[in-house]
Amino acid sequence: MFLHNLKYSLKTLFKNKTLIFWTFAFPLILGTLFQMAFQDIEKNETLDTISIAIVEEKENNIKNIFEELEIEDKKMFSIFYGNEEEAKEKLEQSEISGYLILSDTPKIIVKENGINQTILKYVVGEIIETEEIMNNMITYEISQNGVLTNEFYQTLYENIKKIELENKIEIKDISSRNLSYTLIEFYTLIAMTALYGGILGLYLINQNLANQSSNGKRIAVSPASKRTIIISSALAGYIVQLIGIALLFLYTIFALHINYGEHFFFILLLTLIGCLAGLSMGIMIASIFKINENTKTGIVIAFTMLSCFLSGMMGITMKYIVDKNIPILNIINPANMITDGLYSLYYYETLDRYYFNIISLIIFSCFMLALSMQSLRRQKYDSI
Repeated sequence: MFLHNLKYSLKTLFKNKTLIFWTFAFPLILGTLFQMAFQDIEKNETLDTISIAIVEEKENNIKNIFEELEIEDKKMFSIFYGNEEEAKEKLEQSEISGYLILSDTPKIIVKENGINQTILKYVVGEIIETEEIMNNMITYEISQNGVLTNEFYQTLYENIKKIELENKIEIKDISSRNLSYTLIEFYTLIAMTALYGGILGLYLINQNLANQSSNGKRIAVSPASKRTIIISSALAGYIVQLIGIALLFLYTIFALHINYGEHFFFILLLTLIGCLAGLSMGIMIASIFKINENTKTGIVIAFTMLSCFLSGMMGITMKYIVDKNIPILNIINPANMITDGLYSLYYYETLDRYYFNIISLIIFSCFMLALSMQSLRRQKYDSI
């Protein structure tokens, strides 16, 4: 009976075009839209060569340092040399991020605040600080030795090289590795797809309820075990949901070229448990609410989209706004449990937070199923 109902439930699901759309097609369409909308963001977040101008009112070695600075074998600065009027004109036309006036005290001129301007200020500050340390050391050495011998020059040279190594300006371009707007959006897409399994659970349970379908009436008067039918139906929904998740991963990896990183096994495990949470949520809604199927489906979709919105699908800042003002919402939000677990793999070195979200999803699933079983056991019909 178990296998027979499992086979029947699978056939029923695959013949329902609406369910197939929400389970298979909609996540792929949304993933494509995400890729089109966010594909250029990471390129804009990476560090490019910064255009600046240098106005040399007095000879200074700073310009040589600027010419030599590199980020991962790429020149950090593209330098224009000219007078202050030319530099000011280029700054007004946004051709450069700022310009540097080399005099007794180097002066930085910028039009606005930004990453490039901050880097320029940082580099100049580091150079000035290093030069000050070296000048102080030279003054000290001269005061101690008096006579400038060859040994003094050798010692001075070694100390200067040591200071250069200790105070070397190091800027590494880690923006594309530590910040991925696209991947964040696809994490919420995974959460949404997992929770959309609730539509499958809802549909299958409705098919087994006497007050919702003709099939449910036949099951109610048959000698078949209700527990066996419900479990086999839920398993059929979970199988279909896993097929949808597999299609999503295959499409995003091979068609959209999304790189999920080195923790793909953990991502997959969390997604599988997230699917169970979505399915159990749909079963609970189907079991408890005494309304028609369309209204129940609307509840599942509305709950899923609201959960994904609060977890950052329409803007990552929403997740932190909720965390700051109403943290309990994110604690009980299954979409946030999934996305937060995925974020933890991306940002943290330990798996403590990841396992916390795994356990939270399991507890959520068990709670939903317990409510469903309690409700289904109490359902009785005066007439069928």
